[in-house]
Amino acid sequence: MHYWLVKSEPETYSWANLVKDGKTMWDGVRNYQARNNMQQMQPGDMVLFYHSVSEKAIVGIAKVDKAAYPDPTAKEGNWVVVDLVPFRDFKEPVTLEQIKKDERLQNIALLRQSRLSVMPLKAEEFDVLLALGN
Repeated sequence: MHYWLVKSEPETYSWANLVKDGKTMWDGVRNYQARNNMQQMQPGDMVLFYHSVSEKAIVGIAKVDKAAYPDPTAKEGNWVVVDLVPFRDFKEPVTLEQIKKDERLQNIALLRQSRLSVMPLKAEEFDVLLALGN
């Protein structure tokens, strides 16, 4: 199993939207590194859902339901989507400020590549974030 973090502006598509929908196609990614990360996602992988811009906090855990397949919204290029399903809410959101202050998370991709929308997490990072949120 692998661990990931995806970012979404809650005004565009929030954790509450995913919970209400029950499943979503994670589309519209137009960054090569994020696409490459999505191509590695496999069913059952755990995904932390991060509200970017206005909230800047991890708010829930999703699972990959379907591995990468061609993005039907792409007009050109080799872009992909994965299907995500909600798994569990975080009892307490884990804020970017908390992440920055935690020495165990100093090398997390969220801090090193803040604009990347789909990023891998090490198992240890996932566990620390999970403990902070629950």
